[in-house]
Amino acid sequence: MRIFLTGATGFIGSRIVPELLEAGHEVLGLTRSDSGARALEEAGARVHRGTLEDLASLRTGAEQADAVIHTAFDHDFSNFAANCEKDRAAITAMGEVLKGSKRPMLITSGTGLGSHADGSPATEDVFDHAHPNPRAASEQAGQALLEAGVHVDAMRLPQVHDPVRQGLISPLVAISRAKGRVAYVGEGLNRWPAGHVLDVAHLYRLAIDKALADGTPGARWHAVAEEGITARAIAEVLGAGLGLPVTSLTPEQAPEHFGWMAMFAALDMPASSAWTRAQLGWNPKGPGMLIDLQAMDYSAEALAG
Repeated sequence: MRIFLTGATGFIGSRIVPELLEAGHEVLGLTRSDSGARALEEAGARVHRGTLEDLASLRTGAEQADAVIHTAFDHDFSNFAANCEKDRAAITAMGEVLKGSKRPMLITSGTGLGSHADGSPATEDVFDHAHPNPRAASEQAGQALLEAGVHVDAMRLPQVHDPVRQGLISPLVAISRAKGRVAYVGEGLNRWPAGHVLDVAHLYRLAIDKALADGTPGARWHAVAEEGITARAIAEVLGAGLGLPVTSLTPEQAPEHFGWMAMFAALDMPASSAWTRAQLGWNPKGPGMLIDLQAMDYSAEALAG
């Protein structure tokens, strides 16, 4: 099958490309740059030039494909709400050209959207349409398309990591270096789920193959290898790596220290992937997040790169 992959040269997308190719699919990868085009060609994928902002390019890519995997996202978290709305527009544009067909689209959101009010781990069967996380816009767009007859599934991501990048923890490292200390809020017992990038990429491939094979829309998958790692445990590893003190902040102190990231710093976001594993036979094998954080190069030169 020909699969249109947005974010094809990104952190996760670049790992999905070989997964799809090894499974016998043809990959049409979205890129905005010459360097991205070269990387896709070298990987064995076809190139589709365009951007998230150019909705016409997204529609054209989707029109050429048997399925769509949408991983592209503007990760400027200082403008998070606006970027979530941009993602809504992108999903809607691609979905429009899939109407009237059985071609599936696998979109991306976050595990927090499956959270339970009692604080138990998020699950795949829950979607709070009114969730305060702006990333709800992605699943709201997907739900609207689903109700219009488009086959839409959602991949919910935790903190996706390797020894170089770790989701929201990467900007946390930059904040810690700038402030001269690594901080957490209160007792630091709030938890963040995690998944190694290679395990996550494999799950995308399993999910799109499932969609192509059985045609049942509306699945929500959790790419979670570890249900919840405490903020304090993360901070302690970062402190050791950066050679900085680790301190607790009050909720009132958090905005000054964390800046835009204060909205995430104290969130308790444990998430389960039990249903995902049972349905897709997914068995994550990569190292845990703390292991990857311990293996990271904390030199100024490496972090600047």
